[in-house]
Amino acid sequence: MTTLTFDSLNPATGEIVGSHPKQTPDAVHQAVGRAEEAAAWWAALGPAERRRRLLDYKAVLTQHLRELAELIHQETGKPVGDATLELVLTLTHLDWAARNAQKVLGRRRVATGMIGLNLAATLEYLPLGVVAVIGPWNYPVFTPMGSIAYALAAGNAIVFKPSELTPGVGVRLAELFAESVPEHPVFQTVTGLGETGAALAADPRVKKVAFTGSTATAKRVMAACAENLTPIVAECGGKDAFIVDADADLGAAADACLWGAMANAGQTCVGVERVYVVDAVYESFMRELSERVTKVKAGEQYGPITMPGQVEIIKRHIDDATKAGKVITGGPDSVRAPFVDPVIVEDVPEDSPAVREETFGPTITVRRTRDAQEALSLANASTYGLGGTIFSRNARRATELARLMRSGMTAINSVISFAGVPSLPFGGIGDSGFGRIHGADGLREFARPKAIARQRFAMPGMNLTSFNRGPAELERLVRLVTFLHGRRKR
Repeated sequence: MTTLTFDSLNPATGEIVGSHPKQTPDAVHQAVGRAEEAAAWWAALGPAERRRRLLDYKAVLTQHLRELAELIHQETGKPVGDATLELVLTLTHLDWAARNAQKVLGRRRVATGMIGLNLAATLEYLPLGVVAVIGPWNYPVFTPMGSIAYALAAGNAIVFKPSELTPGVGVRLAELFAESVPEHPVFQTVTGLGETGAALAADPRVKKVAFTGSTATAKRVMAACAENLTPIVAECGGKDAFIVDADADLGAAADACLWGAMANAGQTCVGVERVYVVDAVYESFMRELSERVTKVKAGEQYGPITMPGQVEIIKRHIDDATKAGKVITGGPDSVRAPFVDPVIVEDVPEDSPAVREETFGPTITVRRTRDAQEALSLANASTYGLGGTIFSRNARRATELARLMRSGMTAINSVISFAGVPSLPFGGIGDSGFGRIHGADGLREFARPKAIARQRFAMPGMNLTSFNRGPAELERLVRLVTFLHGRRKR
């Protein structure tokens, strides 16, 4: 039987980068079966040996850094420098996950309280088994490895379905892992289109799905998972806001805003899409931003739009914004597929698609606000809630604004910096999804808590879980509870 294949293309040139099999549901089923066996072996290795293997994998990836950066460049079109940065951040997270898994997940004693005085209690986090990772194309290593690295460190086996736009990167990640773990297929990649991902999510032997993609696709994945009550962690993009307060360093703010919006052609889930600037510094900030954007060109500082279908969405948003608002730079002519030059438009109505919907392109809308509080209210009036940014010289004020921002992460006086801190969890709320990768929360996301209580000795006169319990024992319990909890606090 002939195996059907599909090509991955360089989005900037249309050249074929590689051909990969469209793996059928039966092939996916077989991969999950192999992963089940591998998961048992990987879990039995223990945390110390898994740590050693993962750190070795980190070294292997580092040795192939230039090769991987070139492959990312070819499949996404992003500059090699940006691909290199993506890989460096991945290595940082892999290192943290490997080194901290035992401390976060390992067995520890927990207090039992006065009622449980005769008990010893422990808590630990055990591997789930097979974890399915369905990855995106915009950061084809950093984003899926935020799940893969942490799930592996937690003792699970991985079946990874990369985007059909970047399959070669996903295949190579699994191949290189086999150099450090040759005994069993602990980390496998399956390639294909939507049918392949659907088969993976629907397999009842998969114990958790980590998905990155659109909100609409996440709902379809959740529906498939619901058939088997398979839990899912979903990162579904965002419409991140950037707030410039009256005391901000305007040069630094404009520089960060521009990079956060335009880097990777704006194809960043936590990229800047909406900018709110306090009236007192609005004109000065816009001068800084307008001067800097003239030096940024598609095809030079950033690459093409990777997914062809996204160009139409970007064009629709640009058309909408430029009709309703005031153009600062760019416009409909900025779209020259597969490239889109920077677009900045101010005074776009808050109910327009360009402000409400995820654009995923090198465009931003800018709005003047009375003060930071109004900026915060506008920033929070979104169905998305992934990341965000605050620029202010007042650390206390900036921190309070960041705390009140309706998002999973917020950067202060920097942009997207939280993604580079391995100990911080990454994830959103609302239409941006739920669950967390990265950090201790990311490790626990791919493990199941196991609680154990052991009776050390019988409690004299307090055998409460027996049909032999008498009135005297119940009275002693009531007196003890009254002593412990009966005093009101005023």
